[in-house]
Amino acid sequence: MPYQQVMNKSKFMADVNEARALRVVEIMNEFQSLQCRIAEYAPNPPPEEYFEEGYQVLRQCRAEALAVLAAPFPLDLSQVPSGDGEQEKRQLQRIIIDASARRFQAKKIYLRAVAAVRWSNTRNAILQGEQPDQGHAAQLQQANSTLRTELASITDARIINEFRTADTRAGYWLQDDPSRATILDWIRSNPA
Repeated sequence: MPYQQVMNKSKFMADVNEARALRVVEIMNEFQSLQCRIAEYAPNPPPEEYFEEGYQVLRQCRAEALAVLAAPFPLDLSQVPSGDGEQEKRQLQRIIIDASARRFQAKKIYLRAVAAVRWSNTRNAILQGEQPDQGHAAQLQQANSTLRTELASITDARIINEFRTADTRAGYWLQDDPSRATILDWIRSNPA
C-alpha cells in the first residue's frame, strides 16, 4: 500500500476515533445530568405514609441510581490504548456501550422517579394536609392507578426511541451507538 494511502487511512481513523471520544463525552454528560436530577428527588414522606406505593418507588429509584453510579468501570476499558488506531477504536466502541448502558439505566430510573413525584404531588393536592380517610379513597386509588399506568409505560423501547430522536435532533454522531439488545445484554452481564 502506498505511503499516502496509509497516511490517509491513519488520519481517517484518528478523526473517527475523535468522533467516538466526543460521543462518549456527550453520553456521559447526559448520564451526569440524569443522576443530578434523580438526586433532587429525595423521598421524605410522613412516617404513616412511608410504605405508600409512590414513596416506595422513589426510594427504589434512589437506591438504583446510587448503585449505577457506584458500579465500577470495567478495568479492561481503563487502560490507555497503545496508540494503535484499531485498538483505540475497539476500546472506544466498548466505552460507548458502557456509557450508553449507564445512561439508559439512569433514564429509566429518572422516568420512574418523575412518575412517583407526580404521584406524590397529586396525593398532596388531594389530601391538602389532612389525614387520608374514606372521603379521599377514590381519588387516592385513582392516583395509585395513574402511577402504575405511568410506570408500565416506561419501556426499554420507549427509552431507546427517545434517545435516538433527541440524539439525531442534536446532530450527534451515532455510528457506534449500541442497539437496545446490546445495551440490555451489557446490563445483564454487568449488574450494578
